[in-house]
Amino acid sequence: MYVPTKVFFTKGVGRHKEYLASFEAALRDAKIEKYNLVSVSSIYPVGCKRISVQEGLKFLKPGQIVHAVMARNATNEPNRLIAASIGVAIPSDRTMYGYLSEHHPYGETANTAGDYSEDLAASMLATTLGIDFEADKAWNEKEQVFKMSGKIVRTFNNTQSAQGHKDGLWTTVVAAAILIP
Repeated sequence: MYVPTKVFFTKGVGRHKEYLASFEAALRDAKIEKYNLVSVSSIYPVGCKRISVQEGLKFLKPGQIVHAVMARNATNEPNRLIAASIGVAIPSDRTMYGYLSEHHPYGETANTAGDYSEDLAASMLATTLGIDFEADKAWNEKEQVFKMSGKIVRTFNNTQSAQGHKDGLWTTVVAAAILIP
């Protein structure tokens, strides 16, 4: 059974006249272009330790199949604001899994996109843990409820935003959680 024991978070931006090359450049900026990335759903594994990008890359070899939760977005529209964000919510109970969320909006700043993805991950975890909250409340209000419950120990986000290139080159943003066995 394969259950990741480590995770690192990375992000990047790429620009190129070709869409695919722009994506490659964003992966290169994030330092994950050498791997065959397989998208997986959004569970933060039980007991998974967060490590730095530099430490995580030591466990990987070029060409390796690597599981990732990834958000990505692209535009070739000049000055269009794009973002890619991974939200994270980790329970205080170390025997329980957490959540990762992906968000890839147009027209949102990094702060707005990051708050949204963090709110989404925390809301998914809160429903699993039976925390009563009002879904329509703003993130900062829900965050207080979640943290005061004592059931959610930490939330954060990993977000990359960029404006479309002024001359219409493809601009791609990626944000990823890289899961390591």
